[in-house]
Parts: sequence; structure tokens; C-alpha cells
Amino acid sequence: MNYRHAYHAGNHADVLKHAVLARLIEHMKKKDKPFRVIDAHAGIGLYDLGGVEAGKTGEWEGGVTKLAEPFSAEIEALLAPYRAVIAAINPDGALRYYPGSPELSLRLMRANDRLIANELHPQDAIALEQQYLHDPRCDVISMDAETCLKAKLPPAERRGVILVDPPYEVKTEPERTVRMLEQGVRRFAQGVFVVWYPMKADATAETVLAGAKDIGLPGTLKVEMRVREAFSGGGLAGSGLIILNSPWKLDEELKLLVPALAARLGLGSWGQADVSWLNRPT
Repeated sequence: MNYRHAYHAGNHADVLKHAVLARLIEHMKKKDKPFRVIDAHAGIGLYDLGGVEAGKTGEWEGGVTKLAEPFSAEIEALLAPYRAVIAAINPDGALRYYPGSPELSLRLMRANDRLIANELHPQDAIALEQQYLHDPRCDVISMDAETCLKAKLPPAERRGVILVDPPYEVKTEPERTVRMLEQGVRRFAQGVFVVWYPMKADATAETVLAGAKDIGLPGTLKVEMRVREAFSGGGLAGSGLIILNSPWKLDEELKLLVPALAARLGLGSWGQADVSWLNRPT
């Protein structure tokens, strides 16, 4: 495994993924009963945008940096949890650090909620464990993501968000992602599953979307944000999320939020958003 998220932290895909994850956690907190977040591809948790890796790509400048100017009051209300975490890790006001999904989850979770943060890359797994060694709410493990979901589902709390965020480094990754999702739903049918996928000039997005739709779970939501034209060899043109068991009224929030993000992050007229049901709620 070669992928390391430090080169991509804070880019447009992270903004979409983490803004939506923050909304999901806020929905989970509406009930008093504790929940668990299982992050199958956790990374290192916290990223230094002034570091060597982020400096080599500068991807965050086309992502989180573009959020500096405020949106309308309605959009800012939806972004508030996400912005609060970024502000908390940058107390002097300058944007130096960016929260990965484990950091975002832990800062938004309550004292009785729990996180399983899984990272396979050996060096990143060590960094992740060191980052959260003293947080009793967090259990850091290092195993293959598919093995992680088999071993950790269902959670004891019977409530949870499962984040599946593969790097899609190999050609079989889309099919494997669908298989992980199918297996996860069999073990934890009431879980909120969130799957990230890239939008490129290939069939990755179509494969993941078709597989998720075929699972047939009611309340399966598609959330996409395109920032530029996709062309062969052109890399990441946008990204999407599939949310199974999407919480009530999350779709209404995202139909406001995601187009606003797309308009801000997109290049010219390529800022496009699509929030729609793959399988409608019953």
C-alpha cells in the first residue's frame, strides 16, 4: 500500500467528505444513546498543511482555502460543526492544520461515543496511534479495511457511522468496495454507511454507484461534487459519497450545502452538484 493522504489533505474531496461527515455526526447526536464511528481508512488524523507532503501538491489551496470567505447564513449554519473543528486546531486563526476524519469525529463526538480508527499503511498507523494514544474514546487498529469491517461489525452500541474511503489505487478497488459494503450491510443493516468515490474519466464512479444501488437498501443517497472537466490522465475531477441509511432530512441539508460548495470550489462553470436518491426511503 503506497497511498498517503498527507499529499491530498484539505483538497476539494476532503471538503465534501468532511463537511458531510460533520453533518452526519450532528444527526447521530440528536439521540442520547451512544454511537460508534468506524473509520476504515483513517490516515494519520491531523495534517500539517505547511509540511513537506502537502507542500508538494498544494491541493488544499483548491479546497479548504477557498472557504475563507463566508457563505450565506443558511449555508454557514450547516458548515458550523466543520468550521468549529478547523478553528479549534488553528487557534491563532491562520490555516496551518487540517483535520482528517478521525480528528473531526473525535472533536464532534460526545464523551460516551466511540471511534475505531483503522489504518493499514505502517508509518501512518504509528502516527495515528501516537496522535490518539491518550483519548480513551479512540481504538486505533491496523488491518486491511475489509478485515476491519468483518471484525468490528456490528458495534456494541448498535448505532454507528461506517466510513469507507479507499484510495482506489488498483483496478479492482471499485468492485472490492462494493463487496465491503455488501458484507457490512449484512452484518449491520441499520448502520449509516458512507462510501467515498472519485470522479475521473473512467468507470470507477459508475461501478460503485451501480453496486450500491443493487444492494437495494432504502434511504441510499448519492452526493456528488464536480469541480472541473474529467479527461484521460487528468486525475480527480470531483468526488462523490454514497450514504446508506441516510438520516432523516440530511438530503434536504445537502441539497443546499453541496451546490454552494461546488460553486465555490469549481473552476468556472464546472462547479456542479448532484444530491439525489439511488434508493428512496420507505
